[in-house]
Amino acid sequence: MASSHRSSSRYTRLAEVALMALVVVCPLALGGAARWVHWPLVGLAGLAAVLAGVGARRQGQSPRFPLLAAPLAGGAVLCALQLVPLPASVLGVVSPEAAALREFALEPLGLTGARPVSLDPTATWRELARHLAYLLAFLAAVQVCRARDSRRRLLATVLVTGAVVALVGLGHALLDVSSLFGSRPWVHARPPLVTFFGNPNHLAGYLGLAATVGVGLALTARPRARAMAYAFGAATCGTGVVLSLSRGGIAFFVFGQVLLAAWLLSRRRESSRRAGPAWARSAAALLGLLTVLAVGAYVAADALWAEARSAGDVEALRRSKVSLWPMMAEAARTFPVLGMGRGAFEAAFPRYQTEPNPNTLTHPENAVLQVATEMGVPGLVLLAVALWGFARLVRREHLDTLELSALAGVAALALHDLFDFSLELPACAVAALVVLGAVARPRARERRQAGFSPSVPVLVTAGALTVVGLVALVPGRHRVADAERALAELVVSGAPIEAVREQGLALVDRHPADYLLYRLLASAEAARGPKGAGDALSFVNRALYLAPWDAVSHRVAARALLTLHRRAQGFLEYRLAHEAGDTGILQAEAVLRARTVEELVALTSDSPEAADRLLASLSDVPARHALALEYGAWAREHFAGRPGEASLWVREARLRMWRKEFAEAEAACARVEALAPDARDTALLRAEVLRAQGQGGAALQVVERLVSRQPGDVEVAFTLAGWQLDAGLVRRARDTLQAVGPFLSDYRQRARLLSLEAACLEREGLLSRAVERRQTAARLVPSPEAHFAVARLQEALRRYDAASRSVHEGLRLLPPEGREAARAWAARLEAAERERVDQRRQELMDDPNAQELQHLLGDPERPAVEP
Repeated sequence: MASSHRSSSRYTRLAEVALMALVVVCPLALGGAARWVHWPLVGLAGLAAVLAGVGARRQGQSPRFPLLAAPLAGGAVLCALQLVPLPASVLGVVSPEAAALREFALEPLGLTGARPVSLDPTATWRELARHLAYLLAFLAAVQVCRARDSRRRLLATVLVTGAVVALVGLGHALLDVSSLFGSRPWVHARPPLVTFFGNPNHLAGYLGLAATVGVGLALTARPRARAMAYAFGAATCGTGVVLSLSRGGIAFFVFGQVLLAAWLLSRRRESSRRAGPAWARSAAALLGLLTVLAVGAYVAADALWAEARSAGDVEALRRSKVSLWPMMAEAARTFPVLGMGRGAFEAAFPRYQTEPNPNTLTHPENAVLQVATEMGVPGLVLLAVALWGFARLVRREHLDTLELSALAGVAALALHDLFDFSLELPACAVAALVVLGAVARPRARERRQAGFSPSVPVLVTAGALTVVGLVALVPGRHRVADAERALAELVVSGAPIEAVREQGLALVDRHPADYLLYRLLASAEAARGPKGAGDALSFVNRALYLAPWDAVSHRVAARALLTLHRRAQGFLEYRLAHEAGDTGILQAEAVLRARTVEELVALTSDSPEAADRLLASLSDVPARHALALEYGAWAREHFAGRPGEASLWVREARLRMWRKEFAEAEAACARVEALAPDARDTALLRAEVLRAQGQGGAALQVVERLVSRQPGDVEVAFTLAGWQLDAGLVRRARDTLQAVGPFLSDYRQRARLLSLEAACLEREGLLSRAVERRQTAARLVPSPEAHFAVARLQEALRRYDAASRSVHEGLRLLPPEGREAARAWAARLEAAERERVDQRRQELMDDPNAQELQHLLGDPERPAVEP
């Protein structure tokens, strides 16, 4: 120990402590996602760098700048360049997209000042601070890890922190606690393993790196007790990786172990004297870790199998993050010189989405695309330099087992980031940089010549970079989410439009690429009615320029256009809102406002299914049936020969039946039979037409034949049973329901079966048994109608108290505006129950020999007992 102390300066050991604190703080700060984490990140990294520089100067060591530090320094320089305000002419050359945004969205609002390349400057300020912190932390780790004991302590800190994180998750799982320490629920995430990480992929990446480092520590630790402790830590982290259920995290963690085993096997001949025992020990450690993985996989077998099945689902893969890569690559192509701005992806990417997505994409979840979109070609060059620097470390001679495990862990984490963005958060990034610093350290210490102090400019530079990083966090404290929340609260509160505009323009100046700010301003203007409709359109056009697939913006535009009596354009915007993902806008609003067939045509997408949905909405309103018939004629002519044409004729037939136009309904049914003769719905339509014409027996025969051909079709069987009940054929209805029982597949079908059985029992007068069926159906699928059906039967049985409780159960499921009638019903039932009780009490009082009266009221001759 004495030699170790002599080889390390007191300042170097303090730098080591600062790095340890940084390694611990970042994961505990919600995996680095906490808003406050950047301050300790920059502060501790800068402190570690300055202390390491002082220690190097005191020990006469030359400063080292490994090749891997160049991408970090280059990234900071690029962030600084992206923040330089440029005049319009220069901006048009460097970033045509940023210049176009300035010209279209900002200049008409009076925001004519010079603009930087970054489309979200505040995010780029934060990224500048982070790049500087990463650079300082890496250089400090390189210096501190010159000492062997310091290197092992730093790597052990990574392992221990990972093990603590995993143990926290295992403890929550054992106690079945779904919120962090029972007090902090994850609002936008549901991680399978509750830890400080809300994202299971990030958790798996971090624990995978810690576990792989732990394997190296266990293999190189001399005292057996220490080796066992390291092995336990690695096993705990590996178990956490499996229980995170991250498919990519598990796959790349296993890849890291295989890579480490391959490297150990390829290099075991370098020391032939110790090759046998060392390899045996390595194999034993790796096999032990794989055993832990197997046990964890067995424990989480069902969940892992579900994840594996979802990965094999073609439709799920089509909707996965991989399907978004082409549009992200196209976005990167439009920013070749300096990118859209480091950290600006969340705010800027919606402009380049080519299909609707209900989620906000904060990162491309691909490291190459992340760099390409945010930093352009220079960023890709820096990424290539980083890969080259890593390759040089791998090719370094005389790498020991601990160094190989560190490189294997970082390689697995980096490859995982081809499908994730773990390294975009400080927890994983700091751990990876510290681990790389332990490998990139100089091989031998070199003392400086007397009188020469190369560390003085290094110390000044480290201090200056720390100050720059802290200063960058001041403008970087502003976030897009905060701006959106502040403006939304102002709009919702009904503040004067002048205050909303002033605040909105200030926020737009700060976050020019955030479409939601423009949309909120448009909503505020639209709320003013005709006076604000023009300004609303002006702002919503900017929002749609930045997010063409934002459904709410299209809806705001539609309302403003209708206010301005530009109805054709307004209904086209409604259609675009529907195509952008607002599935309920047509039925809930647009169809109700349409007056002519032409307006309905403007709402119709180029598919028979869209026309069928519009016809269904019109059919639900009897006053609009005439318009529905006109629109249906246009739709059938327009979509003639298309696969969905038959459904349009089905709508026509049902509309005609409702209007008692049986000849036209018969003709429409014949047309459906010609288009789809073997379809189930065709047979059902024929039965409906026969039933509407008063031929109930023939209709039943059609449906009975259909049931005999398709005995497992539950819906058809339910239809048949209902019709049989209506015809008074109760026994046949019960036989139909009994036959379909084995084919039920969910609670909803089971509840419907029970409801139909209850209806049969009611027809037979068995009301008590019918109540039981209704109550079970209400428990399976709770709804107001189900509880009210129970209440009606209980009322018929004069069980007024139970009926009142059932009404109250259904009342809780009703919207507030629809509760008045249910409250009146419950009050009537409660009054009936009081009347029944009073009547019974009076009957008992009139009977002097009634034992029940003595039991209820007590013996009046018995003296009262004083308390």
